[in-house]
Amino acid sequence: MNNAINWFELPVTDMARATKFYESMLAVTLKSEVFAGTPNAIFPADDLAVGGALIYDARRRPNPDGPLVYLNAGMKLDDCLSRVSSAGGKVVLPKTDIGDPGFIALVLDTEGNQIGLHQPRAQK
Repeated sequence: MNNAINWFELPVTDMARATKFYESMLAVTLKSEVFAGTPNAIFPADDLAVGGALIYDARRRPNPDGPLVYLNAGMKLDDCLSRVSSAGGKVVLPKTDIGDPGFIALVLDTEGNQIGLHQPRAQK
């Protein structure tokens, strides 16, 4: 086992709105597909990297108190945070220094999920 997590799913109530939010905030393109009858918008990831998706499934509801997933902001956490509000979300914890691991921030997405963003500390 190389990673404790190999896949994550963020439930959404409006796939188009949620996809637009994450694409805007992270400046990426999500891949839309239907898997086992469930609409997904898949985050970009390298072949062997941890992956994840937005999912529209009536059995699952967005929740700010559920598990907290941290998305990789690369070295662009400030840029991501600058786009949260205009994309329809809310910053609930601004960029915070967590020591050697780098920086984190928490946002509420357009669906009501609380999501973490992580930026590693620059190598010296």
